[in-house]
Amino acid sequence: MSGLRTWPGRYTDRYGSQELAFESDGRELIRTTIRGVLFEGETMDTLGALAGDPPERMFRFAEGHLCSCLLEWDVPLPVEAAGQDPRTGVLRCALRLGHPGASGALDEESLTVTLWLDGRAHGGEEYGDFETALHDIQRRLAPGDRLRACIACAWSDYSPSGHSMMTGLACFRDTKDRYLRVDGKHGPQGIFALWPQLTEFVQETYLCGEFEPRGAHGGYRGTFP
Repeated sequence: MSGLRTWPGRYTDRYGSQELAFESDGRELIRTTIRGVLFEGETMDTLGALAGDPPERMFRFAEGHLCSCLLEWDVPLPVEAAGQDPRTGVLRCALRLGHPGASGALDEESLTVTLWLDGRAHGGEEYGDFETALHDIQRRLAPGDRLRACIACAWSDYSPSGHSMMTGLACFRDTKDRYLRVDGKHGPQGIFALWPQLTEFVQETYLCGEFEPRGAHGGYRGTFP
């Protein structure tokens, strides 16, 4: 991966707790090392061991993904207000992954997200995904404050087919004119017609140099928040 960003974090399970660092390119790859084992995945709930499953005495897995644990990490998140320089808050995230059931599905997957900005906490609730979390946090900010990240960008959208807990946010910065004409799912101006021309997938908290605040045009997913 190039352009890696490092997020401080912690891993906790029945065997103990360990401070660690998550590395990410801000798009579709996350990597970390736990107890000497390298893990990688597209999202925090799909981290798998690169060298095959380690012994069960070290970790638990569900369909090859780490489970029965608590993952915590901090992500810098800029917030801007008109006429002022952006301030950088800290998005504190905690993902609890439960135990696998008979079907392989986890009995729990809870995400807690809190934005710490200017000494105050915003959010702190349990959310189903980062889209919901960041919408809620934006609504809780002071009037005039706006998140400066891909979730709030004019050129990003989700697929009508759904998306994962994090990532899966499509960037259309290379087809801005066409994206501004998107008016729904189907038809010549629908998001499905434009989908093959997306630039890349990104995480909701990523930020590139072509960021523009999301305005009245809602694309498929709507305005933000």
